This record gives sequence, structure tokens and C-alpha cells, in this order.
Amino acid sequence: MPTPSHEQLLEDHQPAAVRARLAAPVKASTLPDAVLGGIDGCVTTFAVVSGAFGAGFSPQVALVLGFANLLADGFSMAVSNYEAGQAQLAQIASVERTEREHIALVPDGEREELRQLFRAKGFEGELLEQVVDALSRDPDVWVATMLREEYGLSAVGLSPLRSALVTFAAFLAVGALPLLPYAVPGLGITTQFLASLGLAGGVFLGIGMLKSAVYGLPAWRSGLRTLLMGTAAAGLAFGTGFFVEGLLGT
Repeated sequence: MPTPSHEQLLEDHQPAAVRARLAAPVKASTLPDAVLGGIDGCVTTFAVVSGAFGAGFSPQVALVLGFANLLADGFSMAVSNYEAGQAQLAQIASVERTEREHIALVPDGEREELRQLFRAKGFEGELLEQVVDALSRDPDVWVATMLREEYGLSAVGLSPLRSALVTFAAFLAVGALPLLPYAVPGLGITTQFLASLGLAGGVFLGIGMLKSAVYGLPAWRSGLRTLLMGTAAAGLAFGTGFFVEGLLGT
């Protein structure tokens, strides 16, 4: 991510610009869901390809198994991501109900919690009391502050459906790449596998580098780490297929 110039930073931090930026709706990044879906999709399909190649299965079998796993595992991952988001929203709603009950029943105790939370941030004396009074004046602000400061929870930008759809789309789009050589007629089995290996390796490296570039981190280090993890998963699948084929003599 390019670093803005000093002049641009000054312009972005003028009162009007800050007011407009903070007033805009907060949207959670979809990149983590896309990275999760992309890496898992590629690992899933290439693991099937590697296992089929290690077991000596035909390219047709590898292609059928690969696409079957691509759709089934992609849907399963999307559902899991959706349910995880829903569970997080349910947790937030439960904690919010509890805090509202506590504010209604023991307001002085909840003010003391506010006082201690903000004392830990360096507020003292009259300023601390002003902060506590200001935050406890509005129940909605009070509850939102307790959720964030006491529990580290926030529902801002959280969308289970969006996370599920992004994960599923990335899973399908990236996971289909290692299967492409098996859909090309006329290629030998070894050539198909090596081409799939090259595509999977490029995907692992590219996803890792893209993730790091977006967050301003060393790109090659992350790319190589993702590549090594993907290679390990594929190697495990290949070894399993080879071992089972030798064990069963199929």
C-alpha cells in the first residue's frame, strides 16, 4: 500500500475531512475472507490432484474428485464462515443484554467499571469523572463503550452473509486453477500434474504476496510462507495416496 505524502496526510486530517471520514459507515475488510477461501480452495483441489497422482488414478478420476471436492468443501467453508459470524453476533447481543440489565439494576457499579477502565488509560481526577459522566449519560453510548472496552466486542462492519459469499467465491475461483491442466486434452499424466503443481505454487505465492502488499508487510516473506504451507499440505496428500496405493495394491 503506497504511503501518502505529508501534504496529503495534512489534508486528510483537516477537521472537515476527519468529520466526513468518521461519519461514513464502517465496512469490514473482505480480504481475510478472500485469503481464507482462496488458500483453502487451492489446497483442497491440489491435495486431491496430488493424492490421485500418488495413487496412480487416471486424470478423469482426479478431475471428477477435484470438482466434487471443490463444490462440496467450498459450500461447507462458506456455511462455516457464516455460522461463525452469526455466533459472533449472538455473543455480542447476549453481552449487550447483560450490560443493559446491569446498568438498570446497578448503575453505580457500572459507572465504577467505566471509571476503572478509563483510569487504566491514564485519566485521573476531575477529568476522569467528566469522562465517566459523559459516557454514562446516554445508555446506548454507555453499552457500546462497555462492549468495546470491557469485552473487546464490536458488530461494526460485521456481515456473516458477505463473509460467506466472499469465501465461497474465492474458494471456487482459486480452487479451480489446479484442475485446469486436467481439463486440457492431449496432455500426459505427468505433464498435467506438473502444470497443476506450477499453478498451485503460483497461487500460494501470489496470495501471500498480495496479502502482505495490501497491509504494507514484506511481500516475499509472506509469499514464501504461504507457499511452504501449501506445499506441505500437497506433499501430505501425495504421500498418503502413494502409501495407500502401495498398501492396497490398487
